[in-house]
Amino acid sequence: MKPHIDGTRFGSITVDGAVFNHDIIIRPDGRVKKRKKKLSRAVYGTSHTISRQEARYVYKQAAGADRLIVGSGQDGNVRLSPEAAAYLKRRNCRVKLAPTPKVITVWNRTKGTAVGLFHVTC
Repeated sequence: MKPHIDGTRFGSITVDGAVFNHDIIIRPDGRVKKRKKKLSRAVYGTSHTISRQEARYVYKQAAGADRLIVGSGQDGNVRLSPEAAAYLKRRNCRVKLAPTPKVITVWNRTKGTAVGLFHVTC
């Protein structure tokens, strides 16, 4: 069952009453995992640009999901690299990227299988 995101504020996100003080991935099976930002930092020196390697990792966590919902931070500073966007497009994975406070509504209303990646700071 897909968990409900209760809310977010700078530095945290609350999922089904549990507060996480780090970026997270929500798998289609409902498990919440810590985001592996090092996969993007190794390529771009920042976690604000999602690398192809991180997109690949997240997609593999999706276990068949056809949609990736990305919370791009409180101010919307996270983006997909061109390589990450191309990788996801080749796999017919639709992407919704918006500031985290706005995209949690999309997550909560989404039907079907989706994977979420949520940045909790800038």
